[in-house]
Amino acid sequence: MTETKPRRPSASRTKPASPRAGKKTARGESAAPEISATEIPSPARKKREERVFHGERIVDDYAWLRAANWQEVLRKPSALPRDVRAYLTRENDYAEAVLKPVASLRRTLLKEMRVRIKEDDSNPPTKDGPFAYYSRYRKGDEHPLICRKRSDTGRETVMLDCEKLADKEAFFDLETAAHAPCHKLLAWSVDVKGSEYYTIRVRDLEGKRDLADATIDTDGEIVWGTDSTCYHYVRVDANHRSCQIFRHTLGAKPGDDELLFEELDPRWFLRVGQTQSGRLGIIEIEDHETSEAYIFDLDDNGSKPRLVERRHPRMQYEVEHHGDRLFILTNADGAEDFKIVEAPLASPGKAHWRDVIPHRKGCMITGFGMFARHLVRTELEDGLPRIVVREIESGEEHIIAFDEAAYDLDLEEVLEFDTNMMRFGFSSLKTPGELWDYDMATRERRLVKRQTIPSGHNPADYVTRRMLAPSHDGALVPVSVLHHKDTPIDGTAPMLLEGYGAYGYAFEAHFSSARFSLVDRGFVYAIAHIRGGTDKGWNWYIDGKLEKKPNSFHDFIACAHALAGQKYTREGRIIALGGSAGGMLMGAVANMAPDLFAGIIADVPFVDVLNTMLDDTLPLTPPEWLEWGNPIKDPEAFARILSYSPYDNVQAQSYPAMLIEAGLTDPRVTYWEPAKWAARLRATMTDGGPILLRTNMKAGHGGATGRFDRLKEIAVEYAFAIWAAKASQTQYPKMPASTEIA
Repeated sequence: MTETKPRRPSASRTKPASPRAGKKTARGESAAPEISATEIPSPARKKREERVFHGERIVDDYAWLRAANWQEVLRKPSALPRDVRAYLTRENDYAEAVLKPVASLRRTLLKEMRVRIKEDDSNPPTKDGPFAYYSRYRKGDEHPLICRKRSDTGRETVMLDCEKLADKEAFFDLETAAHAPCHKLLAWSVDVKGSEYYTIRVRDLEGKRDLADATIDTDGEIVWGTDSTCYHYVRVDANHRSCQIFRHTLGAKPGDDELLFEELDPRWFLRVGQTQSGRLGIIEIEDHETSEAYIFDLDDNGSKPRLVERRHPRMQYEVEHHGDRLFILTNADGAEDFKIVEAPLASPGKAHWRDVIPHRKGCMITGFGMFARHLVRTELEDGLPRIVVREIESGEEHIIAFDEAAYDLDLEEVLEFDTNMMRFGFSSLKTPGELWDYDMATRERRLVKRQTIPSGHNPADYVTRRMLAPSHDGALVPVSVLHHKDTPIDGTAPMLLEGYGAYGYAFEAHFSSARFSLVDRGFVYAIAHIRGGTDKGWNWYIDGKLEKKPNSFHDFIACAHALAGQKYTREGRIIALGGSAGGMLMGAVANMAPDLFAGIIADVPFVDVLNTMLDDTLPLTPPEWLEWGNPIKDPEAFARILSYSPYDNVQAQSYPAMLIEAGLTDPRVTYWEPAKWAARLRATMTDGGPILLRTNMKAGHGGATGRFDRLKEIAVEYAFAIWAAKASQTQYPKMPASTEIA
């Protein structure tokens, strides 16, 4: 079993410095080498830009870091203006120089993490007709082989050698590899810039060659027509917005593709998918509150999309197909934690919806799948997941759950519809991942894979716990905790505390083999399941967005205090970690409670919230007004965002050591947000630090894509965390004001 891809920008250029080995301490923890902050880069050039909104003057000295040709840079990184490149390169050099004393520790961490990975790993095959499809790795490869075996002979065919393809590119991210229903063709999509513009190609599996078809500027998803002569895809525009869905007939020129659907309003996302039955294609239109779906017949290449139910404000729904019915997951009619209804395929509108799984407050239905005889749903209650299997004909149900304090449970992809076998994945903070095949009729389960840790791992050596932390308003915030059984819980242990809290995403308590390089050194690892996610149901999300967004920040701080109060750590010995919207969390808590943290790791952090939400040309701005508010039109939203936006609230105070990571071709959190933030922190803070900015000049939001390259990035973060937890805060020298870098 391969682990999920973390968002980790990679290392940049190195500048010489002198390492100093640390003294060994209990249970393998190394004393922190000194990190010098004496060679601080010259301050970033200031170029004052003033704008007035709703009578409020906004001053930005570092807006020049936003390249005017940012759309071009997404496609062609070499087009980055020279002055911006000079700034980012100088910062990369400085970060490497400062981190040089922990170079040996980084190598040690990388070695430890790598030996926990089975190098010739593979995923269990998934049957589809005459073949079983899977991926596997050769020893030493960064990228997988996409394979299949004949069900009768077991003979393997390598359909796609991603390692060979990646050798030609500085960046390589395979999004989808979808075989056609005829099993003779494979459509695959790849991004070679990190900007999430995917090109779709089609491989003739019998002739072992790629066809002339090449569809550019897609989101990477592919849905085949039943007769294997066409596929459907989403086109992404110049501002990186999904706006059109096309049907491409093999052999046709791209300009001849048939437009199936178009959404001109930039506030909406478009997706294309298909039902488990393979009969229907689905067009999904959604923002952060409302959704709408159309269905079309994959058996008919002339089929036009047919509306299921029109958009209603704050009503969401997802569609699956079974015979002459649709099954629909929805929050309609006050079902805030969702319910499942059914409707006739011929008349699927809301007027015909009938409850199948009624709403139960506090028990959130997070997803569902359909099979010929069974409906399977995933639920989340008090932060713990379970799977519920329902026999469609009788309505009889049973539950699959595990007896651990904090774990993750997911439905895995199954390619067939007429089957009693479904597959699910389980892992916990201390238990490596497992894949189980489960017979929904007999209730028998068969372990098909357990994640192998070649260096050895005994879950009994570790402790997982759940606790509730009271927040500022009395809300009880779940916290998942992991530590070695021998780690003293007396307030002396360092801690890595991670959080996200946005967009309704629950933070899963899954296994990570890399994490044990900290835990085995005496760290306590914890997840703060703060508001803004759905860890405690849909209302937990609503209570952490728009005017209630500050609840997320208060929750995280409350979790840190509670963990220290329970002696898992002490205040000032906590390393906080968050990425993307979790990076906004990092920026906010750094401004609000800097003394609480020994260090902060902000991965592709969304920190320039106000300026981004004021710029409706950026890819995600219009859709995300529902998450944060529209400061262009709404004075209250403007004032609210201004009150917490990390970039706008940097203060003349001491800040903890900070590792800030960015991706040059990131379309989600543009590179200039973390770059501007680092510049303003250095120019404003009174002491503390250091502030390190590392920009991956060859990747975007997801960072490096190779499985070992990712470990290099994690090793940098963990080395920083180990140093920050042990190092005392030293006076951070003021930067000379007389020199500037371009």
